[in-house]
Amino acid sequence: MQKTFSIIKPDGVKRNIVGKVLNKIEESGLRIVATKMIQMTKEQAQAFYAVHSSRPFYGELCDYMTSGPVLVSVLEGESAVQRYRDLMGATDPSKAEKDTIRAAYALSIGENTVHGSDSAENAAIEIAHFFSACEIVNSK
Repeated sequence: MQKTFSIIKPDGVKRNIVGKVLNKIEESGLRIVATKMIQMTKEQAQAFYAVHSSRPFYGELCDYMTSGPVLVSVLEGESAVQRYRDLMGATDPSKAEKDTIRAAYALSIGENTVHGSDSAENAAIEIAHFFSACEIVNSK
């Protein structure tokens, strides 16, 4: 079993579609083994997105991610990283496959409703950024 990390971003929480997104995740066969609503601080956002610190959108991204509550989750399943990335769809919702989260719910490239880890290595780093080991349920 592999774990991956998910964020339902401020636009998804603000529009009250958290349940719809979680339902799509569960219907895909991934298990939610940890989840919590948080208000990300500027410092958390800057550290989380540090990989993008030299990119022109970094400041705007950090501002957006601190603009309202987010739901952070740990998902588990066979090939969880790739399965969740497939379920999310393309970053640009106009290019996202039908029935993906972003095709259904994203407002724009910037307000694209969800984040997911891009590798197993990054999933471990991202999970540790927001969760302690005791907060993650053993799904077996």
